[in-house]
Order: sequence, then structure tokens, then C-alpha cells
Amino acid sequence: MCGICGFTGQVTECKQVIREMGTRITHRGPDSEGYYIENGISMGFRRLSIIDLEGGNQPIYNEDKTLVLTLNGEIYNYKQLREQLIKQNHVFKTETDSEVLVHGFEEWGEQLLPRLRGMFAFAIWNTVDKTLFIARDYFGIKPLYYTCLPDGRMIYASEIKCLTAHPDFTAEFNENVLDSYLSFQYVLPPETFFKGVYCLSPAHYMWVKDGKVSEHRYWQSMFNPDDNMTMTINEAVDEIERVFEDSVQAHRISDVEVGCFLSSGVDSSYVASYFAGHKAFTVGFDDGSHYNEIEYASNFASQTGLQHFTHIISGEEYWNALPDVLYYLDQPLADPSCVALYFVSKLASQHVKVVLSGEGADELFGGYRIYHEPFSLAAYQKLPRWLRRLLGSIVSVLPHFKGKSFIIRGSKTLEQRFIGNAYMFTQREKARLLKNVEATDPAMHVAKLYEQTKGQHDVTRMQYIDINSWMVGDILYKADRMSMAHSLELRVPFLDKEVFSVASRIPVKYRIAKGTTKYALRLAAKRRINNEAADKPKLGFPVPIRVWLRQKEYYDRVCAAFESDIARRFFYTDEIKRLLDEHYKGKKDNSRKIWTVYVFIVWYNIYF
Repeated sequence: MCGICGFTGQVTECKQVIREMGTRITHRGPDSEGYYIENGISMGFRRLSIIDLEGGNQPIYNEDKTLVLTLNGEIYNYKQLREQLIKQNHVFKTETDSEVLVHGFEEWGEQLLPRLRGMFAFAIWNTVDKTLFIARDYFGIKPLYYTCLPDGRMIYASEIKCLTAHPDFTAEFNENVLDSYLSFQYVLPPETFFKGVYCLSPAHYMWVKDGKVSEHRYWQSMFNPDDNMTMTINEAVDEIERVFEDSVQAHRISDVEVGCFLSSGVDSSYVASYFAGHKAFTVGFDDGSHYNEIEYASNFASQTGLQHFTHIISGEEYWNALPDVLYYLDQPLADPSCVALYFVSKLASQHVKVVLSGEGADELFGGYRIYHEPFSLAAYQKLPRWLRRLLGSIVSVLPHFKGKSFIIRGSKTLEQRFIGNAYMFTQREKARLLKNVEATDPAMHVAKLYEQTKGQHDVTRMQYIDINSWMVGDILYKADRMSMAHSLELRVPFLDKEVFSVASRIPVKYRIAKGTTKYALRLAAKRRINNEAADKPKLGFPVPIRVWLRQKEYYDRVCAAFESDIARRFFYTDEIKRLLDEHYKGKKDNSRKIWTVYVFIVWYNIYF
């Protein structure tokens, strides 16, 4: 795992600038650094040594040095591709996976990308025709940001903080995305909180030449389920078992020790079942059993033969770490679990350089509880829509009662009620908060994704929304930043194109069935782990934000932020104070909304 950066064109002291950009991401690659500078391009690289420890330094070149490559990521099928390229008379000088890319690009050009199995963001400079080629992996596991200067020059990097080292880039706050952030709890890609800075979308590549940039998509995460039921449940489970075992073995390729994260859920337990005799890592909180499942994970580790390392995160430790977390994130992310991920990554980095984790299983195999909703609402939605809309309007102004949310959500179409796994503020609520930005309907931001899935089952459409927004903007974003903050490589075997090929064909009936989610995946997991772990309901990573915000110490801390100049600049402070006080007095659980605003204020103070 590594970090890359670079820029086209010239600046004064190119060497000094590219080195400073590299220094900004030393945490991504503390083992070595490398640079390439010629007329028209400056490329930087920070290395975390995982494969070919002695010979894998970058930049990497082809035989005649007409192609120059820097890579952030791992290519798991590089040995197979290497054999093919040797047969095509390519000459290799190292044993590293990165060299396969430069020869592969020389041989196949853009068609290299569909051949790859791995996580990656890489840049290749052609010294002959002065073109820059940049690509990002299928799911967006590895990040890549860029900005284009007015004169056509381009700057790119693994993290936004790199860009700020370039003398001709001025960081400016992009207030417009504050609107979507308040609804989604993350910045909806490809936009960022920095004006003119974008992230390259997953499964996309770019050509940069003569000041012009063209972007193209090379793969689509589209589901094609076998809903005609020619696939039996046993066949589905067999396919999952086969492809996942293959993926785990591929993801374990390394010249250093590999461990795993372990929560109490089926996803990480399934991964951990392949790690008997190796190290596993778990964190929890000291606020009751709901927020601390270390004992459960320890029991599983003992049964599986894992060396288990744990850490209890105190409230003070959690809150004090938030500024550091937000520095490494580059942008505000109001998912409370990202701080917990920061601590478990810190714990793991003290023992190993690489960990496997269970991200992606929920999105691919239908694991979130909200995916039950199309079934639970089905009978109610048989009522005429005008009647449901009338009922929804009436109950929306009534005090809270059991079933109120059901009636309101049932009055809406899927496109209106589901924007992804997180839905913090509605358009009406944002309008009461935002001073300078117009509040928009969150549904408009995912409308194009819904268009691409017309005619498919509601569960499949929800998964597609999550894969292309929630997973990119939240799940994988925090996984990359929090692990790399501690120079730890995090690998995600569920997010493998071969695994997706199987998951995309699983009928909806085998995803949501018998009152549970990920039904087929759980059956596959039961072939390796106990029923208790395989059947455990989806919890996410519970963090006691709700509890802490009813304690005076943390209430006062947030209150001070809500009364600050920054808060007054962007929000109607009476409204955000009302949310805080309402929660503190136990009248309503506003914890996630409060946290969303608070995280933004802390982040803004760090970067602007």
C-alpha cells in the first residue's frame, strides 16, 4: 500500500514541490520514497513495503523507460498476468505486482484494466507522446483526487492534503456541498469540500494530454440476478463458498505478516475463519454490552485459534482523537464508527502491516436491515397512492407514536424514501439550518442511479444505490483513511470482481429470506463458523454518541462549537442548539444529526 501524487507542467523548484507533496502523505508509505521529474511531469511516491520488499521501489519503468508508473494498491492476480506478459517477450526486473501494470499497459493499453484483480489507483506517464493515464479500481477501494488549473495543468494525489503543497493551488471551501453532506453524512462523490477538486470515480480512467482531460468508465457494478430461479439455494451457497475462499487466498498474498479485523458479525467472522494461528484485532467501548462485543469476539477467536488483541476506547480518548481523525480524513465524515476504525487500525499496526476486513459484504449480498423494507411495506403499499400520501401528510404533523415512521415511509416511493444507508436531514430540516446554501431534495442526488436500475427489484435497486454512493463515500473512504493513518494496509476480499460476479447473480429470494439478511452468504459462512456468529443480526459498529451527548462534559463541548463563529457563519445557531438541548434533556434522539453538524465544525476549524 502506498500513496501517489504528481502534477503536469512546470513550477519553480519542481523537485522541492513534489517532495513536499510526498511528505504530506508519509503516513501512507513510511518505508521509502521515489520521484520522477522531467519536462511536463513530476511524479511522487511513498511506499509501504508489502510485496518484493527489496525490489519494489517506485517509480517503475518498462524496458526502454518510455512508460513511468506509480501505483497505490495491490494486484492480486499479478503472477498470472506476469506469465502472460513474459510469453509476449516482456522483460521483468522485479518480482513486484506494480511492474505488471507498466508492461500490461504497454501490451494492452486501456484493456489492461478489465484484466486486473485488485485494488488500485495508478498513474502512467508516456515520455514519448507526453500523455498521462490515471485509473481507479472497480469499487473505489483506493482513492485518487485531482484538480485542473486554469492554464490546463493538472495536479493529482491519493489525498487532498497533497494538493495544497502545490504553489499554484489555493484551497477554497466549497460551501455548496454542505447541503448534500447534511443529508448523506459524507461528501457525495465526485464532489469534495474543496472548490475545483474532484475524486476520480470508481471503475474510471482518465487521459490527460495538452491540457485536456477525458474521463471514461471501464466497468459497471450492475446486478443481473437469476430471479427466474434456475439457480438453487445450494448452488448459490456452493458458488459463494468457492469464490470467497479463492478471494481470501488471493488477498493473503504478501511478503509480510497478514492479520484480520474481528467484530461480532458474520462478515468479519467469515474472513477470520481463514486465519487460525494468526492475529485478529477488536475494539469496543466501556458503555455497556451494547457498545462492547469484545467478549463475544474473544470467544470466537478462542474457538477459531486466533491470537486476539483488544482495546477498550474510553469516551475521553474517542473525543480527543477526533481532530486527528478529521485531519487524516481530509473531509468531514459523520459516521461515528470511523473513529473506532482509527483505534482498531492503530492497534493492528503495532503487530502487522496488513489486515483483511469484511467491508462490502452488506452491499453485495444484501446485509442491511433497511433492505427488509420493500417486503414489510408491500401490503400497505397496495393501498391507492393518493390515500397513502394523505395519511402520510396527516401523521407527519402529529406527535411521535409507534408506527408513525411506517405510515410516512409507506406513503413514499422508493426513490423518495431511500437515498442510501444514512439519511440525516430532510430538505425541510436543512432549510431551517443552512444560512447561505439552498436546501435541495436529497433524492435528486441519486436520481441518475435509480434511472440505471429501472425494472429491477427494489432490494437490488437499494443495493445499487449503496454500492455507488454510501460504500464509496463512507465505508471505503473511512477504511482507507483510518488504516493508512497508521501505515496499515487494509484489504477487502468481499470487494473482488469475481465475488461480485457471483453476488450479482444471487436471486433476491436468497438475499433477504426467512427474516434475515444475507441469507445465502450466512449459509455459506455456516460451513466454516458456528451458527451463533453466522446468524448474528446486523449491528454496524455501535458507538455511544447518544449516551455521551446526554453527559454534561460532552454536551458542553458541543455547545461551545455550536456557539462558535464558524457555526454562526454557516448555520442558524438557534436551530442547532435546539437539536442539542432537545437531545440532552432526553426528549428526542438527535444524536446523529448533532454529530453531523459538530463533525463539520471541527473539520472546518482544522482546514480553513
